[in-house]
Amino acid sequence: MATTARAAARNPWTIMAILNLGLFMTMLDMTIVNIAIPSIISGLQATLDQLLWVINGYSLVYAMLLITSGRLGDILGPRNLFLAGTLVFAAASAGSGLSHSATELIAARAGQGVGAAMLAPQTLAYVAALFPPERRGSASGMTGGIAGIALVAGPTLGGFITTHFGWAWVFFLNLPISVVTVALTLLFVPDVRPGVGHRLDFLGMLLATAGIFGVVFGLIEGQRYNWGTVWSFVTIPEILGAAVAVLLLFLLTQYVRRAGEPLLPLAIFRQRNFTAMIVVIAAVGFAIIGIFLPFTIYLQSVLGLSAQDAGLTVAPTVIAIMVMAPVSGALADRIGGKYLLAAGLLLFVVGMALIAQTESPTSDRWSFLPGLLVAGIGMGLTFAPLYSIALRTLDARFGGVASGVINTVQEVGSVIASAAVGALLQNRLATALHDQAVERAPALPDAVRGRFVDAFNSAASAGLEVGRGETGTAVSLPPGVPSQVSHQILQLANTVFTNAYVSAMRPTLVLPMVIVALAAVTTLAVVQQPRAAETPAAEAREAA
Repeated sequence: MATTARAAARNPWTIMAILNLGLFMTMLDMTIVNIAIPSIISGLQATLDQLLWVINGYSLVYAMLLITSGRLGDILGPRNLFLAGTLVFAAASAGSGLSHSATELIAARAGQGVGAAMLAPQTLAYVAALFPPERRGSASGMTGGIAGIALVAGPTLGGFITTHFGWAWVFFLNLPISVVTVALTLLFVPDVRPGVGHRLDFLGMLLATAGIFGVVFGLIEGQRYNWGTVWSFVTIPEILGAAVAVLLLFLLTQYVRRAGEPLLPLAIFRQRNFTAMIVVIAAVGFAIIGIFLPFTIYLQSVLGLSAQDAGLTVAPTVIAIMVMAPVSGALADRIGGKYLLAAGLLLFVVGMALIAQTESPTSDRWSFLPGLLVAGIGMGLTFAPLYSIALRTLDARFGGVASGVINTVQEVGSVIASAAVGALLQNRLATALHDQAVERAPALPDAVRGRFVDAFNSAASAGLEVGRGETGTAVSLPPGVPSQVSHQILQLANTVFTNAYVSAMRPTLVLPMVIVALAAVTTLAVVQQPRAAETPAAEAREAA
């Protein structure tokens, strides 16, 4: 085994390819399930509340355990955590596919979140451990590109699998990937633990887990409870306030224990570049959900595409990321990542703007190709320099916890996006539905005009559920309406919905665009590492 480890250490790219296979699996499951939602509802007779927890249970458990598992990787070894996480994830995936009720599926999805949180931080920990600073851009490019591809490819792959094999195979897909990942890890991935004993900060672990749980739970459930009472006298704002207080207490305990072994060594935030990249990572996590959540709904609810066709529509973005991520990694190593990152973020904004400008009730799906390609190129240029800058000057012994922080911030950014963009879209759509219904009601007979408008007002106040084929369900026809008038009402209802959604989607997309533009400004704070200053260190390593 020692010989295998030494051989693998001479091939760090082999190690990264294996680790990224596991990372791809976990990141894919953040978005692949969304496209299978209608099939899961039919198959398990799930309610809307249960369905939301099928999606959010994974994100909640994943986010709250990342920092702890990252630190555990530093203590117990990233290889051990990666293997254990892969096995847990595989078992939970099997349980998800075999579920016979929504409750069973929610529990299994939480198990997937545990496994994903265990293995995900270890990938970037190996980047810091195996690569010198001047080569971390290329390694980070592979990891960032894989993560971006998985997030965007989820709807494409999920649509194909659901259409041809059924929703359970969205989860069963993970089993062969897990088997291959475990086998290759045992054969080729070395144990890179430092030869120093560590202890786990249990108080810090409890405080961090509780605080992150409260923040993520409050953001996920806020819209559902109208940002008010959850039970008895407990409200969403109180949950969020208590969670923030717990996180502040956590940071205080970490400061007090700074000379010992805190769960989160605050020394990592003394690295200016790392701290700046945390802001950018949160913005990127926000933007990915902020753009593709409303856009995926638009493709199915407005354009009427199937899950598979909607997934194929965004496939060019995946291809662009695949092409650009390794290129940006090599460029980040050669010229530094500061300006490359800024360019990638700005291209992402341009791509989003093109998508927003193109969308209309009658758009052809291929008319979005320029915007999707530009956004994909921007994302491909972003991931490698982002992770490279964050890890370039970081001490390798902090690799696990730093990776946990990075993944946590990105996931929390995604959750904030889901809450903020969802609330904004809901608000704008409710207003637009009323305006469109009032504008188009005069085309109907007098007897049904009032009820037509009231139907959309009621649907908006009760909370909108949009999906393919549901555009006309807001209108309940009164008895005795002639068939010709019924057909006219349903056609007009569809027109009202499609135009209202387009009207609501455009201002909604402005929010992620602004967030990413501000992140591009943040890159000005990055201290560019001179290539010349690194050359002697690199030559010394090569000589050794």
